[in-house]
Amino acid sequence: MPDTNFEPFVRNAWYIAAWPEELEDGLVARTIMNQPLVIFRDGEGKASALEDRCCHRGAPLSHGWMMEKGLQCGYHGLIFDGGGKCVAVPGQDAVPSVAQVRSFPIVEKQQIIWIWMGEADQADESKIIDYPYHDMPDKWPHKKTSFTINSNYMMMMDNLMDLTHLAFVHRNTIGGNPEAHAAAEMVIEPTEDGCHFERWMIDSPTPPTYVKAVGFKGNIDRWHRFDYVAPTSVIQNNGAIDVGKDARNNQDQPGLQFQILHHATPETETSFHYFWSVANGYRQDDPAATQQLYDESYPTFLEDKVIMEAQQQRLDLDPTRPLVNIQADKALFLARQALHRMIEAEQSQPTAAAAE
Repeated sequence: MPDTNFEPFVRNAWYIAAWPEELEDGLVARTIMNQPLVIFRDGEGKASALEDRCCHRGAPLSHGWMMEKGLQCGYHGLIFDGGGKCVAVPGQDAVPSVAQVRSFPIVEKQQIIWIWMGEADQADESKIIDYPYHDMPDKWPHKKTSFTINSNYMMMMDNLMDLTHLAFVHRNTIGGNPEAHAAAEMVIEPTEDGCHFERWMIDSPTPPTYVKAVGFKGNIDRWHRFDYVAPTSVIQNNGAIDVGKDARNNQDQPGLQFQILHHATPETETSFHYFWSVANGYRQDDPAATQQLYDESYPTFLEDKVIMEAQQQRLDLDPTRPLVNIQADKALFLARQALHRMIEAEQSQPTAAAAE
């Protein structure tokens, strides 16, 4: 466990920059790793990301607007294409060859816009996580959003790796019985790029949100599966069926099942953009079910926001004071190990600037 209140950034990795829906109305201004960015679609509809700073007089490009040729600065009208090259300057025919701004690799996959903040020549698309549920609307209708949380990005990963907090932070929503959470059967193992863990709560009281979703009448067998993929992605599968139906071997029986994508894109050392998406695997032909799942999830994740922001405030008072580990931290520890491997590997590599 770290003895400071924030982890350094891993730049050579893919992060969610935006949901595609955010670009429908124009530009998105977003800071990632202390870098102000403007994200937009070019004239051909391709998503692009540029440094949010015009090379002429430093005005934010996000104050501009889209033109047929590209993004026009809202100060003096210079136009930039998706690669950051200035393609037009009002009042002159020749465009200075040095008139360009930094661009960042962008990939759009499975209804997610990903960005690479590190060395562009290392941007390997095969390293983007696979989340097929967005492309399966009949089987997994989904709804997604994002908001900013004022804490270090790894606090969200810590939060997801230790679900004993559910019974306390989320006692009025998805929490359930504290004793049942403490007694959950755990399977935890490292993976090549993170860790996997499962929690089984057999013959467990049903939380209020599960009752609303499918109308459980009594106790349930309940499971959570989490795959942490370093640096900041978690794919979650939740499910439950009536008690006594051998949930370990019969998880496809009628009951409750849903997928969640969690992703923490660092904004600063003590803030991050929390992107999340919920996909409904029950009552799939009922749009109200997906909306209800989203509506029930939103206040739950706001509860996480409240506790993490309060946690960051306390840690900031004494950043080097060590924290105590408990038994429930095993998955959290494996996740941090995976992150530190990425940090160490990146720090050991010479940058392109250094190589020159």
